[in-house]
Amino acid sequence: MKTDDLPSGRPAEDLRAALRALADPDRADQQRAYLHSDLVHLGVRVPDLRRCVTETRRRLGARPGSEVLALAQDLWSAQEGHTKPVYDYRRAAVEVLMQYARALDASDLEVVEALLRQCRTWALVDPLAVHCTGVIALRNPAAGTALDRWIADPDFWLRRSALLALLPGIRAGRPDTARLIAYADALVGEREFFLRKALGWVLRETSTRDPQLVMDWLDCHGSRVALLTRKEALRRLTSGEDRSRR
Repeated sequence: MKTDDLPSGRPAEDLRAALRALADPDRADQQRAYLHSDLVHLGVRVPDLRRCVTETRRRLGARPGSEVLALAQDLWSAQEGHTKPVYDYRRAAVEVLMQYARALDASDLEVVEALLRQCRTWALVDPLAVHCTGVIALRNPAAGTALDRWIADPDFWLRRSALLALLPGIRAGRPDTARLIAYADALVGEREFFLRKALGWVLRETSTRDPQLVMDWLDCHGSRVALLTRKEALRRLTSGEDRSRR
């Protein structure tokens, strides 16, 4: 299925045109520097980008997963005369997958994984991991097979994605506790900043509903837990701060 087959002309082309109209060269330079990015940046503000995608979704209405993936892949790969991909088009592709996440299922994670491997920045990885992959995983237990493979992948962005995909379940009060503990155990010795930070983030979210699980895990691993991870995990557990220094 190509985006030519979708209604309302060519949605990917229309969306790219809308984003180009919102380009801000000064913001683009700031964004590129902030993200340490080597992509082309237009400098579109995230709220404006999200609004453009929302308008596209409203025009298209409900679409099957195959068409959603086709639209996202079109946006992701477009260069339009540039020598490198365009960050804003890729961020729009992520937003499409987020807004249409309920149209996707576990089998679509093969495409999502391919995109995650090309993200190379938290600004694309995190929303795709949490608000697309995580939504799929919460609805479809079969997604756990992919997550279990990702947590052991050499690419640390895939490992981060597997962990962050547990957040929707945690926030919905339906945590996958077994995977949470297994993934946390697998990552406790990591030296990569983005993994230490993500682990603390997920533990912090867990602490709002199950503080004892978090404290027990921290006590179990003791000094193996990175200071950054421990600090993040305890951010909402002020009563646990003194205990963590034992």
